[in-house]
Amino acid sequence: MEILQDRARNTEQRPSDVHQPIMKMESVNKSFSGVQVLQNVHIELYKGEVHALMGENGAGKSTLMKIMAGVYRPDSGKNVYKNKEVYWHNPMEARDQGISVIHQEISLSPNLSIGENILMGTKFPKNRIGLVKWNEIYEKAETILGSIGSNLNPKANVSTLSIAQQQMVEIARALSFNSEILIMDEPTASLTDKEIEKLFTIINDLKRKGVAIVYISHRMDEIFRVSDRFTVLRDGHWISSGPITETNPDHLVKLMVGREIKDLFQRQQVLSVKTRDREPILELKNVSDKRTVKGISLQLYPGEIVGLSGLVGAGRTELVRTIFGLSPLAGGQILIDGKPVQIHSPSEAMKLGIAHVPESRKEQGLFPNLSVKENILMAQLHTYRKGSVLQYGQMNKDADNYIRDLGVKAASKEQNVMGLSGGNQQKVVIARWLSISPKVLLLDEPTRGVDIGAKTEIHKIISNLAEQGLAVLMISSELPEILGISDRILVMHEGKIRAELSRQEATQEKIMYYATGEIK
Repeated sequence: MEILQDRARNTEQRPSDVHQPIMKMESVNKSFSGVQVLQNVHIELYKGEVHALMGENGAGKSTLMKIMAGVYRPDSGKNVYKNKEVYWHNPMEARDQGISVIHQEISLSPNLSIGENILMGTKFPKNRIGLVKWNEIYEKAETILGSIGSNLNPKANVSTLSIAQQQMVEIARALSFNSEILIMDEPTASLTDKEIEKLFTIINDLKRKGVAIVYISHRMDEIFRVSDRFTVLRDGHWISSGPITETNPDHLVKLMVGREIKDLFQRQQVLSVKTRDREPILELKNVSDKRTVKGISLQLYPGEIVGLSGLVGAGRTELVRTIFGLSPLAGGQILIDGKPVQIHSPSEAMKLGIAHVPESRKEQGLFPNLSVKENILMAQLHTYRKGSVLQYGQMNKDADNYIRDLGVKAASKEQNVMGLSGGNQQKVVIARWLSISPKVLLLDEPTRGVDIGAKTEIHKIISNLAEQGLAVLMISSELPEILGISDRILVMHEGKIRAELSRQEATQEKIMYYATGEIK
């Protein structure tokens, strides 16, 4: 009822001139290398409305948006913008005509300042002798940041920012153009709850100004909170469109994946405390890093999935990085199979049987210029050498096995990995680490930006690995995911573990109670 009331309020705020769509795409078709990616797809966008674009990864959402934004040209179909049929030659042309994109994968220049990134692509102000007026640039950037409630220093380098802060800079950059259509691709994936609330306020302000917003997200609560209309794609085909008030989460999931929500994954074979007869594979004793992690002790057993929950900034990623040797150990002890070990680098962690799937696929997990096969086998490439010759036959066989076992959907193992959907890219990263036959698997937001169908497949993979004896420590900010797949849940707050909850006693309310530091 509350959602419907919110929706009614949003509808009341719409401008009156929404009868004619600002953009209408009809019968859009697009193929790559003979593979049909979009087939007879259509969508209508209206001023002052948020249009949710839904579908599994690989459904064609990104391709449709790239056509809208001038990255691709359709093979056939019509794109009508402000009552004129248009075909962009490049993204700059589309942007100059009022179409901006906030990408899911952050695309900032790390060695430039925040201010330079925000105003990149605009004409920098110069004085009479042709020198850039840097103070004016920083003032403009500060104004834009202030409009979204951010107090970031526009002179700071982007390389010093967290992923969440970089995402806020991405949003500010998109808002620096006077956009009439704004495409938001998973804009909240790396934001805190407070930052998400700011974003929703910004969205409502943009709607009142008549901006048409395309909103791509896999978070149902967001979709029903901010959207006016929806369109669902599946396997490159248009499935359904309509007012958001005429659907519900279960119905949307069924449209997206072609099956009922009750069929989606829930881990059944949960490790019982009574089965922990052996010593833990991984044990931490009072572990600290130099900044965030403060005296962490935990035990991880074979065949167990332990969920690591907490708010952004609680120290979860920093803890995992310390275990894997990416951050220095300042205090405490790490034990593998009951024996103290020294881990100063990822290569040392790998030799001890520890694998790490990082939070950011693009920056930390993938080799973007290499094939699916090369990405999968990279960690063990040295084992395929006989003298100076690579054993291509064995490489192809092993790559095929991983692609089959993990259900990677690719045109071929030779396909560039960046051509895969987000969910399939994540499977490739997991496959690479499985190639070292690890004892411990550290997963940092393994389904971030992944659609509900691919998320289910990744959950099944993780559960199957645990059943084979692997010990899994998994960070996730999505409470339903933590509750659905974990045997135990550890809750962090301000660098410390505040609670350990069994699957049976854990609830979203209890997790949030400890994650926010509300400890009696």
